[in-house]
Amino acid sequence: MKKTAILSFLFFAALAFAQGIKFEEGSNFKTILAKAKKENKLVFIDAYAVWCGPCKLMVKNIFPLKPVGDYYNANFVNAKIDMEKGEGIDLAKKYNVKVFPTYLFINGDGEEVHRTIGYVEEKDFIQFAMDAGDPNKRLTALKQKFEKGEKDSEFLLNLAGLTVYNDTEFSNKVLERYFAAKPAITQDNLQLLLQAMKSTDGAPYKIFTERKADILKIIPEKNVESIDKNVKVNTVMSKAYNTTTKKLDEAYFLAETQKFMTKDEAENLLKRVKASRALKDKDFATYEKITIELNKDTSALSADQLNSLAWNFFENVTTKSSLETAVKWAQESVNKNENYANTDTLANLYNKIGDKKNAKIWAQKSVDLGKAAGEDTADTEKLLKSL
Repeated sequence: MKKTAILSFLFFAALAFAQGIKFEEGSNFKTILAKAKKENKLVFIDAYAVWCGPCKLMVKNIFPLKPVGDYYNANFVNAKIDMEKGEGIDLAKKYNVKVFPTYLFINGDGEEVHRTIGYVEEKDFIQFAMDAGDPNKRLTALKQKFEKGEKDSEFLLNLAGLTVYNDTEFSNKVLERYFAAKPAITQDNLQLLLQAMKSTDGAPYKIFTERKADILKIIPEKNVESIDKNVKVNTVMSKAYNTTTKKLDEAYFLAETQKFMTKDEAENLLKRVKASRALKDKDFATYEKITIELNKDTSALSADQLNSLAWNFFENVTTKSSLETAVKWAQESVNKNENYANTDTLANLYNKIGDKKNAKIWAQKSVDLGKAAGEDTADTEKLLKSL
């Protein structure tokens, strides 16, 4: 009887799994395109990264749903591709994937016809797919409609949202036309404006300064000032850093940032920029040295900031004394706000410095907290079993 029940459970579990999106397995992108062309279908790509939380939630909550699977399996050749590994790296460059998850709809010739991003609920996720299948609703068609002069505010806001992350120049033009009609500032259009505002040179920043009085009715003045300063810093950084030589013009950076902050603030910021660049360039020794120097006093940092510091050291630093400093950061993070993430960081750091006893204690606590919060605790459970 027990064996029958187990087999029955496995059957229904397999059936439930089969109801969702069926992704191509073991095929390269060229083969997937060829299949789509042969079947006269579009390719749907879940462009993801392994660390991406919303990506995991889509896999857990949306992809397995029967209505989603029914529509996507009937109309697309579906593929899941890690944009940070293998051929995904080149595909991310080709299709300008900058945020995760990004959902791409590609024709058999490899041309993008539609896209969207982020965690999407069932109804909207199916609607996006239906739009991709309708030549009149695809992103390519929407862009053509814009170029013909469309001024409908809802249309413009939707189009700006679809292009803000992957086509900055076009998105800025859309927002410029949208805000030219002087719409009321709302949470939605303000959020989109801020997402687009990457430099003081573009239309979004001009709109931001012109509508500042209206923006202050929605967000506090100190937040507006902070946003303004961040955009100015990003602008200076883009001009001070040479992406070809990977060299930072420190003199220019200091001179320009001191136009809107104090000398001490500018010098401190320069150190943070150098630490960030060192980490990105995998110059871990420089990153380690500057980061420890900058964080002698961490009392003002939040639990999340402390956890981020500690985790970066776990991943990139091997000096035991520095790892012990990271343990203190993780402990401080836990003391400020104990959660699955920072207890997991603390467990991993203890394990890395050879303290198996404390690693086991904190790994178990992390698993308990993670399960209570509905987190994916697989990696922490793997660590726990190894201890």
